[in-house]
Amino acid sequence: MPTDDLPETLHVTTEEQLRAVSSLTRHRIMAVLRFEPATITQIAGRVGLAKGSSSYHVRLLERAGLVKVVRTRKVRGVTERYYAMAARAIVLPDPGTGQPDVLMRHAVADLEAAPVDGERYVRMAHLRLTEEQFAELGARLEELADEYRQLSDPSLPDVSLAFALFRPGPHEQVEGEAK
Repeated sequence: MPTDDLPETLHVTTEEQLRAVSSLTRHRIMAVLRFEPATITQIAGRVGLAKGSSSYHVRLLERAGLVKVVRTRKVRGVTERYYAMAARAIVLPDPGTGQPDVLMRHAVADLEAAPVDGERYVRMAHLRLTEEQFAELGARLEELADEYRQLSDPSLPDVSLAFALFRPGPHEQVEGEAK
């Protein structure tokens, strides 16, 4: 089912949209719809929820404008709806000071839910970079993610990539810590 007519990006701006994406369950439903449309039954099977729960969460996402019905068909007298993402990419606002980053919170939850015996690459590195190096690394990471997104094949198993390049806030010295 083609979804070629989808806009490239949708910016999350409303409270309703923020509430919708803050749920880990709804995040996982959007991940199911990332590459191809699916019915409530298909979503429920992939996410491991009852059909009623899946339907509830999809309705909230639809009301928030994050997913939409892209096709319907009659099956034994019942209208079956196929849902897809409302855009190819969902852009979240930057969190306010002291607020959790929803995207990173979801990435960590997905990582924790991934099979422990599965292959994974997880690393955290503390770097000291010039402004130019910082900007170059950020651009290279985005280019690499875009390059591999273009190579994505919906018939292959899902792979998640999350990265965060940032300058941490000021480090307050703990009493007794060396100066």
